[in-house]
Amino acid sequence: MELRDCQCFVAVAEELHFGRAAARLGMAQPPLSQRIRALEEELGAALFARTSRMVALTPAGEAFWREARALLALAGEAATVPRRVAAGLCGRLRLGFVNPAMDAFLSATLAIFRRNAPDVELVLREMGSREQGEALAAGRLDVGFVRQGGPEPPGVEVAVLFREPYLLAVPAGHVLAGKKRIALADLGGEAMILPRRGQASALVAAIETALDAAGGRPVVVQEAASKFTMLSLVAAGIGMALLPASVKVWRRRGVVFRALEPGLPEVSLAAAVPRGRGDAAAARLVDLARACASGAQ
Repeated sequence: MELRDCQCFVAVAEELHFGRAAARLGMAQPPLSQRIRALEEELGAALFARTSRMVALTPAGEAFWREARALLALAGEAATVPRRVAAGLCGRLRLGFVNPAMDAFLSATLAIFRRNAPDVELVLREMGSREQGEALAAGRLDVGFVRQGGPEPPGVEVAVLFREPYLLAVPAGHVLAGKKRIALADLGGEAMILPRRGQASALVAAIETALDAAGGRPVVVQEAASKFTMLSLVAAGIGMALLPASVKVWRRRGVVFRALEPGLPEVSLAAAVPRGRGDAAAARLVDLARACASGAQ
């Protein structure tokens, strides 16, 4: 049985007239009658009761009508899927991100994307930038939002969307909390909490180089795996922390944020996609992220 057989049967079932059904289908009546007879033989049941004056569905025909209409509706829906996937409106999108991107612009981006493309299944993974590059190159991710820095991973295209400065997170009772803007030289000898070197060695090295150049090398008293831990340690008075400016969306009792004089490298957040793949949903998301990032700066 072919899909065309179902189309022919449904036309006759709805018209209850072979001539009108043939005209609706754009074919001659004899081939239509032959096709219906062949379908009945294949199914082993009479679908229509025919007289010289009327055509009516048999009980078997009524049952098959329900199934045939459902099958045609499903086939019509299936035919739209490739077009919708090509337009980035359905399918599955595997997305990696670093947390600063989520704070800076990605949370707002995802909210709009889900409203505009609710049939796209989002699979979200918080991952380091290097890990995302490897996953993109291996085909395990469709799009990533990373810290930009160093050479691009092979087979991956990277476009910077957002740049932001570092802020200083200071215990509320610290003397530097009374300043609105802090020079890097003021950090000399102060207790500092830094990211773990094993997971952000290049970042830590860049921060230390900038502080050395400004004559403000602090004393590293603790390393932490996440900015949330860093903020908790700052609130406990363990030390201060340098964090991207988007961290201000998180309000932590006992912590104040202060601007810094120039000298530290900017935080550059970028979209990364596999080179040459052309995923429409990923492109749609990146364009939306670019607009949200532009509005957030």
